[in-house]
Amino acid sequence: MQMSEGMRVIEATEAPLGASSSDDTLMEFIKAGDQRAFRELVTRHLDRVYAVALRILGNRADAEDLAQDAFLRLWTARERWEPGRAQVGTWLYRVVVNRCIDLRRKSRELAVDEVPDVADDAASAVTTIHQGEMSRKLDDALTALPEQQRAAVVLFYFEDLSNAEIADVMETTVAAVESLLKRARKKLRDVMRGSEADAYHLFDA
Repeated sequence: MQMSEGMRVIEATEAPLGASSSDDTLMEFIKAGDQRAFRELVTRHLDRVYAVALRILGNRADAEDLAQDAFLRLWTARERWEPGRAQVGTWLYRVVVNRCIDLRRKSRELAVDEVPDVADDAASAVTTIHQGEMSRKLDDALTALPEQQRAAVVLFYFEDLSNAEIADVMETTVAAVESLLKRARKKLRDVMRGSEADAYHLFDA
């Protein structure tokens, strides 16, 4: 996925940047207008930010737009960034989750991408079809969840965030996150009931 025209910024002076640079270090260069630091930060976080948006929205085009919007917001707010006040990844997740929730509330009829799982060379056609059906059923189940519950499930199961980290992203309490996950698990188990055992137990507490 490529950044939009609006995200092309002015190249700054040479700086010792690389994969070993911390997010806070990159943000210091970004505050000064360093494009290479910004590209490094985008490369580091783009896939996960996009994945969160896609899981919540179920729509590739909207997920791309929201991911780009998150980084554009980061760039425009760079001069106000305070190192140590928040983690870059947490800030990006928060922007994406909030924008996704707003978008889903405005449009309840979002299409679900039906992209089949990549099959192993040895997998049979029957197995591939079955995996695709299970994937679609799970996507449908996630889509049916209320916005806050779906966001919590995506961050917990797909991004491996802790309850405390999710609470930080969603700007709520750990107890509220636990409640969201508990209700979401019940709804997902009800929807997946009758499916294969491994899928049914995906969302056991």
